[in-house]
Order: sequence, then C-alpha cells, then structure tokens
Amino acid sequence: MCKRYFPRSSVMSILALMALQCLTSATNAADYKLVEPGTLSVAITGDMPGLVVKDGRLVGYDGEILQIAAEHLGLKIKPVPMEWSGAIAAVQTGRVDIIGGNVAWTEQRAKTLSLTDPTGYFQNGITSRAADGFETLAALENRKVGSITGFSFLPELRRVKGLKLSLYDSSDAAIRDILAGRIDAVVGDPPVIDYAISMNPDWKLVNKPFSDNNPDFPLLTGSGRQYVFGLSHQNQALANDLSAQIRQQWENCGLRSIGEKYGNVSPANYRPSISNFRAGVDRPSNWLPPACTR
Repeated sequence: MCKRYFPRSSVMSILALMALQCLTSATNAADYKLVEPGTLSVAITGDMPGLVVKDGRLVGYDGEILQIAAEHLGLKIKPVPMEWSGAIAAVQTGRVDIIGGNVAWTEQRAKTLSLTDPTGYFQNGITSRAADGFETLAALENRKVGSITGFSFLPELRRVKGLKLSLYDSSDAAIRDILAGRIDAVVGDPPVIDYAISMNPDWKLVNKPFSDNNPDFPLLTGSGRQYVFGLSHQNQALANDLSAQIRQQWENCGLRSIGEKYGNVSPANYRPSISNFRAGVDRPSNWLPPACTR
C-alpha cells in the first residue's frame, strides 16, 4: 500500500484547523439554550419517513439529516415522543428544543419559531381511492375529507365549498378512516402518505399532487414549499448552525442519498420554488434556497 506523505507544516495546519473546529463547536454549544446542556431534545411524532427513533438513533429523512448535523455540532440526541398537535407549543414552552419531520415553513410559523434552511421541498396532494384519483380543489367539494390537527393549510381547506372536515392526531388514523369508507379523501403529509401507500399496495390508494396551484389557496396547492426544523426564537444561534449543517448536506447532495432510502426520489423534492418567498421575511433579501444540482 502506498502511503501519502504530508509535510510537517501541512500536518500542523490540519491539526490546528481540527482544533479550531472543535473549539468553535464547543463555544457554540455553550451558547445554545437547551433543555439539557449538550443534549438536543427532539419532538418525535412517530410518522415515517419523517423523523423517528430506531436503536437509539434518529432515522427517517429528516431524522438522518438531524442526526448527522447534531453529531457535527457535538450534541447528543434525546427523543421526546408526543402528538403533532402539541409539538409547536412544546418548543415554545421549553419542553423540547426542536421539531422536525415534514414540518412546513409558513410565514406565521416564522413569527413564532426560528426555522432552519429547508431539508426538502414538496407539494401537497389528495389521498383517495385509486378509482377516484382526486387532484383538484373542485374534487373535494361536498365531500368528507380528513386531515391532521395543527396543519397550516387547514383554514384554506375549510374554505372549500361544502367540504366536511374531520381532524386526526396522526396520518395512520386518517388512512384507517378512508379505508373504512368513513371519509372520501385525506390531505396530509405527502412523504408520510406516499411511504405508507408504497408499503401497502393492497390499499389501492393514490396520493396525487394538487394540479390547481391556486393563488387563493397557496398553502394548500402551492408547489416548492419547504420542510424545515423549528426551534425557539431564543435558540437562534443553534438554528443558524443547523442551517449551515443542512446546507453542507445540500452541497454534497447527501440529502438526496438519504431521501432515496425512503422512496423520496422525485427531482421536484430537491428543487426550490421559483418564488423565493422567505427572502426578506425570515431570511436576508439576498438569501437563496439550497438545491442539489447533481
């Protein structure tokens, strides 16, 4: 085996850089406002392929991204199971440090939480029986539709003519009701629904993105929306450092490699919206969303 030779000056420079990185991580970690020092308390709502725990480590798309970022920042992970309906309040009251796993960016959430750079992009869709194949707002009119408590687009969904809305604490419960015929459709987390359908082809369900892209229903039908992690505004330093770690994973396209493990293969999930809607809101006016260009 051929050994590479590094001059002593290069070795010393590398060691100095490593020491500086360790010092920076330690200094930053001391600035973080955590429930437990050195430990990142993570809200776990239990939906794959978003963010769950397996053998003491975070898995799922956002889970693996956060696990890598936390390790680089020298933080341990502490999972805290809870329902999504209480997750945002848990961050605000200091019960947990962070929420993630298919958490959508909205301007309202940016006012109440420090939101990271995106881990991916998505468009909402309608889950229905394959024979129905709903994909428009009009298809939901006068129908029984299920969704999840606390989702940002619920006010828009309630405006659909004649729609009768049932709310659930989890996607599993909503899917059980559509299979039982108690509701006609579900509007939920696209990755969660897609993953569940792919694992259960006998359900004969489809999840089709909204084809409307209606400007009067931007949260419900808009494309290129962003998934993020959310932290307390008091933890902006950690949010910034996590954003830097996420951008690094975008730059080497590591996010796409993670996504492929969970069926997240659509190129649209790694391509930002043409509308740079966060610039000048919770990001500088010259900010650009990351993308995987490979």
